Amino acid sequence: MLAFACFATLVTSASAQQPAAVRMECRELANSNNALAPNETLVNGMACHPAGAKAEAAAQTKSAASPTPAAYETSPAPANSGAPIMPAGTRIVPGATVYIEPNAGFENYLMAALQKKKVPLVAVASPEQATYVLKSTSDEKKAGWAKMLLTKQIHSDNSASVQMIDQRSGAIVFAYSVDKKNTLHGQQTTAEACAKHLKEQIEKK
Repeated sequence: MLAFACFATLVTSASAQQPAAVRMECRELANSNNALAPNETLVNGMACHPAGAKAEAAAQTKSAASPTPAAYETSPAPANSGAPIMPAGTRIVPGATVYIEPNAGFENYLMAALQKKKVPLVAVASPEQATYVLKSTSDEKKAGWAKMLLTKQIHSDNSASVQMIDQRSGAIVFAYSVDKKNTLHGQQTTAEACAKHLKEQIEKK
């Protein structure tokens, strides 16, 4: 089929304006048994239709079937309604309550040492009342007969360690260990050393 473009001038008799030029696409009418398509007109013995009519019709049909989606504004992610997750602190609050766990009587030395060193904590009788729990270990090695005979020393060697735990967070807020050789007062000395360093930790800026 031979198809080519030509220009036809359509003039409306009732209009006094200048004629408008319309671009037409034409084909030989004989190639289709002299039949015109619905959008074609006979021009100089050829079947013609406006150029681009098929493309525009197809575009309009596609636009009607699939309208261009409206732009959607992205919504911000919802804010976390819960409290922010904070790392566990190790600062010891002055004046807070502390429960000293029993340890073969060493807890009594620790309680006396807290009072003697004026540690700013309040000892309580049960862990349910306490903000902190103070755990301890203690070991005492008394001088044997050989040591007393050879070195003339009758004093013992003592060691102790303590851990204080924040019951709300489970964080270990204080830990200390001490090893005293040839001590006269044994557990009292190690307990007071632990209390001294605990006070320094609380008062640290």
